[in-house]
Amino acid sequence: MKLASRLDNLGTETAFAVAAAAADWKAQGHEVFPFHLGDLDVPLAGHIVEAMNAAIADGKTGYCPGPGIPELRAALADDIGSRRGMSFGPDEVTVMTGGKPVITKFLQAVMNPGDEVLYPNPGFPIYESQIEYLGGHGRSYRYLPTDDGFRIDLDQVRDAITDKTVAIIYNDLQNPISAESTDAEREAIAQLAIEHDLWVLSDEAYFEMRYEGTSTSIASLPGMRERTCILYTFSKKFAMTGSRLGCAVAPAQMSTVFSTMNTNDESCTTHYVQWAGIAALTGTQEPVADMLATLKARRDAACEIVGDTPGMSVETPRSTFYLFPDVTEAIQIVGARDVGDFATQALHATGVSFCTRNHFGRPQPGEDRSYIRFAYSGLPEEQIRRGLGGLRDWIGSHA
Repeated sequence: MKLASRLDNLGTETAFAVAAAAADWKAQGHEVFPFHLGDLDVPLAGHIVEAMNAAIADGKTGYCPGPGIPELRAALADDIGSRRGMSFGPDEVTVMTGGKPVITKFLQAVMNPGDEVLYPNPGFPIYESQIEYLGGHGRSYRYLPTDDGFRIDLDQVRDAITDKTVAIIYNDLQNPISAESTDAEREAIAQLAIEHDLWVLSDEAYFEMRYEGTSTSIASLPGMRERTCILYTFSKKFAMTGSRLGCAVAPAQMSTVFSTMNTNDESCTTHYVQWAGIAALTGTQEPVADMLATLKARRDAACEIVGDTPGMSVETPRSTFYLFPDVTEAIQIVGARDVGDFATQALHATGVSFCTRNHFGRPQPGEDRSYIRFAYSGLPEEQIRRGLGGLRDWIGSHA
């Protein structure tokens, strides 16, 4: 029996493949420091748990409206709008089972087979996977290292736009490289979208996961609201990764389509989880502040050790919970064949497990530096210091 040929185009979130190798090494009796997966070890805030349990006890365990319960849509419209200097109505909010469905449903709504969509590379691998799975052609754009962090190659973006281009995926506060657009870069992307009449998926999963400064949504720029879909998720800010709750904020025309897609795909988002989302948005924000303080301490510890590691260099990010160090010289120091071999050797020698640049999109022509990603969101500071300290010492022993 044959399966559909489009399955050949379906990728995956490659961090899970690294997790499998780390789990196998751990099963053999070795200690593992899991820097590969961007999950959070922070417990779910008590008032969110109480709201979820109360909703279950109240019988909110059946079907509910496909686009989300009205109370949550209103709370999301108010919270997301106020934090972006905008005003949204509940009819522009469609609740979904996390942030990933927003990617898929956005592409289904705007892209026909054969259309082209621009996406960041390195970037979240589900972008590329879903574009190609749904019959589109992905055209990736790169980031260039500068003295002030990574910057989008705007010339490449301009050159990539054709008469078949229908949309651009834009991830400010970016996974995996933690890059944040300057005002000028954000405005340049917006201008290109307007000039070429493109839809924009603005992935804002890390909009509030920052240690200093303030975030700006591309949707708030002139001429962008009517062409932008904001991806929002509860996973990061509220440590609700397993709860699977997020939403799309989009023009009413697109939101209506999303609602119909929800009904076709999963009927509705889990009813009682939505009440937990309301509690997260409207209740005390002290757990969020505490989590950010914890993550900042972890970031500082990780940056200190990575910066002291032979053959590694990294910028200190102001947001997300990732480091993306250049390890080109470190690979040479330990005599690894390439960045993949370096990762395997590091796991076996030190127990430190991490993703490489190659897990976030196919490397582009001309890339001559090697990078890896450390996610420090799931390890206490003591484990960060012990794990990365061991990695530093291992590399240093070869220097």
